[in-house]
Amino acid sequence: MYSSGMNLLVDRMFRHMAWANNYVFDRMAELSDADLLLTAPNDDWTAVSILEHLTGSRYADLLDGLGYTETVVPTNSAEILALKELSAGFDARLRKSAQEYEGFVEFQRPEKLIRRSRQTVLAQAIHHADEHRAQIAGIYSGHGRKIIDLDAIDLWEFANFEGLGD
Repeated sequence: MYSSGMNLLVDRMFRHMAWANNYVFDRMAELSDADLLLTAPNDDWTAVSILEHLTGSRYADLLDGLGYTETVVPTNSAEILALKELSAGFDARLRKSAQEYEGFVEFQRPEKLIRRSRQTVLAQAIHHADEHRAQIAGIYSGHGRKIIDLDAIDLWEFANFEGLGD
């Protein structure tokens, strides 16, 4: 096992994450301001709040130490597209950080110091994005709307997009 350099599988997973995130940003930028505020039943998180949460730079900062960038929940299409650009930058930082996947990162919580494997943080970054894309899709589905088509952003479609599919 090697500790640095390009791992082709990991790199592909981060390319997919960025591509799928862009799809969600583009679909949500087409929606009305009211549609952005839809929630799942018995939940306070709006679709656009989840989108902003998905974007956060915390994982990138943990891995590369280049700094945390504060984001705000967008309220309209222009702000969603601006957040999309920030998200693309965070995704690129994560992809670069994935080239060095051994070792640990530490961060301070108010009550204690937390230590995590870089591999755990990298895997969580991908899982976090998947989870919240599905959550956003579920919100719209629960309102009878197919805004986010998860099949359109699966790894099969990504392979086709990159020219590596059938």
